[in-house]
Amino acid sequence: MSYAFIKDLKEKKDKNGNGFLDMVLIGTDKKEYPAKLWRFDNNGYYAVEDVVEIEYTCDSYNGKTQLNITKMKKTDSVKSEDFAPKSEYDGKAVFASLLNKVNNFKDSDLKAIVSDIMLKNREALEVYPAAYRLHHAIVGGLMLHTASIVEMAEKTCCVYPNINRELLLSGAILHDVAKTFEMETSKSGLCKGYTAGGELIGHLVKGAMYVEETANRLGVSSEKAMLLEHMILSHHGVPEFGSPVRPMFLEAQILSSLDALDAEIFEFNQATGKIEAGEFTDRQWALDNRKLFNHGLSSTEHKVNLGE
Repeated sequence: MSYAFIKDLKEKKDKNGNGFLDMVLIGTDKKEYPAKLWRFDNNGYYAVEDVVEIEYTCDSYNGKTQLNITKMKKTDSVKSEDFAPKSEYDGKAVFASLLNKVNNFKDSDLKAIVSDIMLKNREALEVYPAAYRLHHAIVGGLMLHTASIVEMAEKTCCVYPNINRELLLSGAILHDVAKTFEMETSKSGLCKGYTAGGELIGHLVKGAMYVEETANRLGVSSEKAMLLEHMILSHHGVPEFGSPVRPMFLEAQILSSLDALDAEIFEFNQATGKIEAGEFTDRQWALDNRKLFNHGLSSTEHKVNLGE
């Protein structure tokens, strides 16, 4: 018997009309597993965030490993918070490090906008995940993702000194700030779904709205605000991924590229970290449905510099 946390649950019918549960479970190893409980009419008994004891067998479906649950019952002997995967970096420390960078900006307009938005959303930013299912979908994942992009941006500026460092860092820090508006978290700290505003507006548009509202309130240059708004709106790169515009200046393009790179590196590390050297993963939907190979010549270590 093993313990698991129900992250996602859908009640479905098979081709014969029998009810079953289609779930995503988090195990005590803090990894996610697709799971099925066949021939079961739930009627609201099990729900997302329940901690359960399970017996299961492993099966392969469409090239992916899934758990077939043979027995399952609720339990209160383990806390839901114990199952939530967490960033190895404390969100409060990451936030303080990023805010310190902003407070050292020479550009007073960028400093004013970015610090104001950060401080207004501080409590949520320090703990929020960066996604529901995909990259950095862990407690504190939003700050880890942001800090990773900021560090890569700093290194990029060393190679290409023509980049406006403070503009690039400002966009990097604010690009996902409205995830705290878009997503709803559970008591475990993970995302349990999207808010109405998240579905209707989304974090790109809301993030740009934050910048415009803040700049107007503080009397900051509308041109500086417009550059930040464009970086937020364009950071997904193309319309197919939700950006209403494509990046139209250098810092916007760099931000979009670094955002995609950090997400892909995280997905690679997560997937290959679950298998032994010399093995291939199941197909990864988030990475163009590719199988990934663990060559065993590197680790999945993730390191960001919290100093200045």
